Amino acid sequence: MLEELTGRRVALRHRIASDGSDGPRFTDAVGELAADGRDAVVVHTRGGPVRVLRDAVVAVREVPPAPPRRASWAAVNRIERLRAAAWPSPVREDVGEWRLRAAGGFTNRANSALVLGDPGVPLVRALDRLREFSAEQGIDPVVQAPVGSPWSNRILEAGWHVLPAWGGQCLVLVAPTGSADGAPDWPAAPGDGWWAVHGVTAPAAESPAWSVLTAGAPGARGGEQSKGAGVAPPGEQSKGGGERDRPSAAGPREDAVTVGFGVLDGPDGAPAAAVRAAVVDDHVYLARLHVRAEHRRRGLGARLTEQALTWGAAHGARHAMLDVAGDNTAALALYEREGWRVHHRYHYLVPTPP
Repeated sequence: MLEELTGRRVALRHRIASDGSDGPRFTDAVGELAADGRDAVVVHTRGGPVRVLRDAVVAVREVPPAPPRRASWAAVNRIERLRAAAWPSPVREDVGEWRLRAAGGFTNRANSALVLGDPGVPLVRALDRLREFSAEQGIDPVVQAPVGSPWSNRILEAGWHVLPAWGGQCLVLVAPTGSADGAPDWPAAPGDGWWAVHGVTAPAAESPAWSVLTAGAPGARGGEQSKGAGVAPPGEQSKGGGERDRPSAAGPREDAVTVGFGVLDGPDGAPAAAVRAAVVDDHVYLARLHVRAEHRRRGLGARLTEQALTWGAAHGARHAMLDVAGDNTAALALYEREGWRVHHRYHYLVPTPP
């Protein structure tokens, strides 16, 4: 029986006392079963390996795989702050642990309020300020928050609802970067080939879209604005420009972000796949990954992703992260095969029409 279950997850009961002493005589070990010579086996539990003599085994049975552990809210918040720094908005305003963002309507992420904690004011007041901010910037009021987080739940209870696009949520996937060997030398700004893959015209160098794409690289910041919350309690308002010198809802400093744009050519020599990669702290964030329709199912997406990991490792990243829409089953299957795992999920919340 032990040989048949080797390599599987089992519950193994074994003797721990046989000398007549007081206390329990048996205990259980749950985990993957492995052989350890002729006389023993090892159960790799979550707490570490447990070695058991074969003649001490009382019973063993196969059990289902362990449910994945949910990341702590602290870990979720750190990843979200890293993503916010890697994908910045040219207009930002902090309301406690909320960051209101605007980028001329370019992407939902850069035109939403990242909500990761207490706004420091009553919820109704914070939501009113978000509506005011959005009206000032000519965008719709939108909240981005981790699914199931306390503040997401409170905003839903206040009458907002989940934006149904992308299956109602997006998944944040993580993976190790691995080796930096063979890292490509990617440019720090998108070239003609990058735009050719995405099928759009490059925005002006001073536009909000350009600032978001290049993480506000020098010479491309345009009309960047950053200010403290007008509804913050006395003594807690941030000053324009000074917010980068203190901890904030966005976390890491955006001027520490390294950005690169990768492009792969297809068999015809024309640009076929492209990605934006940004290193912040010890993570590289992959975004805007796209393969032209006529070049799909040829492994270009996986190849470009692998290159992005080596590029990130060469720039100091040990971990990688990316987003996938909840209804994009093909992409999820691809990343699962490549060793990515789900870290957490987020969704967008919008006001319910009266």
